Amino acid sequence: MKTCLVVDDSRVIRKVARRILEDIGFEIAEASDGMEALAWCRAAMPDAILLDWNMPVMTGIEFLRHLRLEPGGDKPTVVFCTVENDLERIREALDCGANEYIMKPFDGDIIASKFAEAGLA
Repeated sequence: MKTCLVVDDSRVIRKVARRILEDIGFEIAEASDGMEALAWCRAAMPDAILLDWNMPVMTGIEFLRHLRLEPGGDKPTVVFCTVENDLERIREALDCGANEYIMKPFDGDIIASKFAEAGLA
């Protein structure tokens, strides 16, 4: 079973994303900020990461920059899921190694289609 790390400071968003991703066949781990997510990845690198941008401690973009430098950090497919909709922000995320970008609010169809486009489903 493929694993997905859901990284968001909102417990509600993590719960909704977990339900959607479990329904499409993922085993889920959760982190509430980038630092916690980095610790998860160092312990067991996931197949995919659903990543929020704006979080305390370490933002999503900071996490992504650190992740891609970790051993095996080039492997996970990273899908940003955020309210950041400025074209410059989207370009920055993709330039830093994100594979896809989802705008909040999202639903199951949006996540399933983006994960399929990224080759995960």
